[in-house]
Amino acid sequence: MSTTIFYFTGTGNCLYVARNLANELGDARLVNIASVIDKNIDLSGQRIGLVYPVYMFGMPLIVSKFIKKLKAGKDKYFFAVATYGGKACNTLKQNAREFAAFGLKLSAGFLIKMPGNYTPLYGAINEKSQNRLFEESHDKIKNIARIVSSEQTARIETDSFLVAGLFSLIYKLGSGKIPAMDKGFWPDEKCNSCGICVKVCPVNNVELASGKPKWLGRCQQCMACLQWCPQEAIQYGKNTAYRKRYHHPEIKLEDLMHNNI
Repeated sequence: MSTTIFYFTGTGNCLYVARNLANELGDARLVNIASVIDKNIDLSGQRIGLVYPVYMFGMPLIVSKFIKKLKAGKDKYFFAVATYGGKACNTLKQNAREFAAFGLKLSAGFLIKMPGNYTPLYGAINEKSQNRLFEESHDKIKNIARIVSSEQTARIETDSFLVAGLFSLIYKLGSGKIPAMDKGFWPDEKCNSCGICVKVCPVNNVELASGKPKWLGRCQQCMACLQWCPQEAIQYGKNTAYRKRYHHPEIKLEDLMHNNI
């Protein structure tokens, strides 16, 4: 039976996880959610997976929107993998609830800790710590593949009750503000008008105006524009200029350029 893995990624963590999971499963194909969000999608695979990051302690808005496109697949085996850098909270339980609203069942949900990329709050962790997380993810992915390949029902993973409840409230109150949060981005004097920020944005939220990036108010807060800028010229707020950038070392810029379709 074939598997389709739909993924959303900004700095490469989820593409890395999705690729490794596809390799473990064998008969699997990868589909970038951003490239099909406004198109008809192929649900011919018997197993359907979602791989996405935790943003503001919940699901990326684009993934929540994408779930509506899956409602024709009521006879499928659905699973989800959420990567997180800080708190995973109730993200996968949120996923399960949104599935249930369309008559779908999330049969298994898995959390994988990866290096965080939210430079407005912190810089990248050191390479040793990054590599430790990558190694730990390999074992988790092998276990996920074993469960998915046999279509088992497994526990929907979550944070502790108190942590999940508190931060889920933050998501509920704040997620609607995410698209307009791109007002915090700005280019500094190092910007050379290369346009990579435009090409790497998964939701076409950046354009060049008079040679400088301009954000259009439909942000996902994925940080792709900031993290992939070769000049490190894109800043957010007042504190990112001296913080170390991060994107997954095994994911290349070219892997994400096709997001702009």
